This record gives sequence, structure tokens and C-alpha cells, in this order.
Amino acid sequence: MSGPSTARNSRRRRPDRARRAAFDALRAVNGEGAYANLVLPALLRERGLTGRDAAFATELLAGTCRWQGSYDVIIAAAADRRLSDWQPAVVDLLRLGVHQILSMRVPVPAAVAATVDLAAATVGERVTGLTNAVLRRIAEKGLDEWFEKLSGGLDEHDQLALRTAHPRWIVDAYSDVLPEVELEEALAANNVSADISLAVRPGLAEVSDLVSAGAQPSPYSPFGVRWQGDPANLALVREAGAGVQDEGSQLVSWALTKAQAPPGWWLDLCAGPGGKSALLTGLAGPEGSR
Repeated sequence: MSGPSTARNSRRRRPDRARRAAFDALRAVNGEGAYANLVLPALLRERGLTGRDAAFATELLAGTCRWQGSYDVIIAAAADRRLSDWQPAVVDLLRLGVHQILSMRVPVPAAVAATVDLAAATVGERVTGLTNAVLRRIAEKGLDEWFEKLSGGLDEHDQLALRTAHPRWIVDAYSDVLPEVELEEALAANNVSADISLAVRPGLAEVSDLVSAGAQPSPYSPFGVRWQGDPANLALVREAGAGVQDEGSQLVSWALTKAQAPPGWWLDLCAGPGGKSALLTGLAGPEGSR
């Protein structure tokens, strides 16, 4: 004999693939320390997601990661519970739902229903009621309304931290070097989606090779270009002649080569996925270094 739970399960839709990819990537980021910019493109390729689906998944993951600190405060206030009371996967589901509701142009009913379906498929039917209730409560206010509600009793820097999704210590650090009138604008700039930057590997490719493929030269780095679309579509990226690397990282690597030191060994203590190391490898040879 079937009961209400069985009937609900039969009506559940399979979560759409873009949201599922964003959820799996967010779990890898928060649960395993993965890099968002590396784990999601691999998932998109593995699952054959392109075009609008890939763009949606990318914004959903990147935006949720950017605003996670502030979303956590909103979720805790709406649910009147500590996030540590829930299993981490449930918190990530709510974060993704909140980003769709408060920061993307996804209609509230669609965002809630899609997140509930995702919850049922990934964590289980038992958390769907919670997911539905918390997201609907959050949808009763806009993002600015939540910030206003939660800012009561906070000092100016804590309010800035909440409004701009930064830890308090970063707000304080910016305040040490910037006038107060410039502080919020500088913090807000950190949340603007960056263009995709690529760096050529000196000795393996030239910037002109990427420009001829449709890229735009970077304004600051002599090794970089700006690219629209999936970098994996470029043969030079697939063949390791170029790689994804933000322009700031390229400039840091280039600055190292300008240090006054005789040719010789360079000690690489970079701690990322290898972008600076790859660029430095190409730059060391002409300097007579290794």
C-alpha cells in the first residue's frame, strides 16, 4: 500500500543538470577544499553541459561562493537556527537556493521548487520540507531588506562586511589603506564577475596566437588575453600552450623576474594549482635560470 511519501516521490522531478552540477561543485569546494574554477569546468565537460546550461551553472556556483558569508547570516536568521545544526549538504542546498532567489532573475516558485527537487535527489525526501520552508521565508524579503534587518546593532565595519560579503578582517585591512569614502566601492568591486583571463606559456605560444583565435589582449600583462566562452574550446589551452590565470597572478610572476639577482635556481613556493609555476618556467629560460 502506498502512502503520502510514496505519492510525493512519484511527483518529484529529476533536478536539472545545471543545478546538479553547481551543487556537486559546491560540495567539493566546501567539503573537500576544491577550487571552484577548476572543479566546475571539469564537471561541465564530463556531463556535456554547454551554452545556457553551462552559463547558469557557472553563475550559480560563482555567485553562491562570492556571497556565501552573507547568505549564511540570512539563512540562520530566517530559520532561527545555527547552520551547524544541519548537515553540510543541506546548508549548501539552501545557499544555492538563496542565490537564485535574492541575486538571480529566477522566479521564486521556480527557484524553490528546483531546490526542493535537488534536495530530494541528493540528500533525501526528509529535508525537502525544511528546504521549502526556509527558502520561502527568505523570499519574503529582498536582499537589501535582509541587510537592513540584520544590520541593527552592528558597527559600520560589520555592516559593510555583511553588505559586501567580506569577513570583518578584510574590511578592517582595506580600511587601513583606503579612505573610508572609498571603502565600500572597493569591497563591492570584488564581487563583480571577472572576465576570463588566459596566460600563454612563454616558449610554447604567443599572445598573437590567442588573439587570432578571437581573444582580446590583456590591458596590463604582456602574457595575457581576455576570453569569452569555455577556455577548453581553444586548442592552445587543451594542448597546455596557454592556461586560465588571472591577470594579477601573471603580473606577480613577471615581477619576480625583475628582482636584481644573478641567474641561477629559482625556488617556487607557490601554493595554487600551478598557473604561476607554469608561467615562471617559461620565463626562467631566457633569464638563464631554472
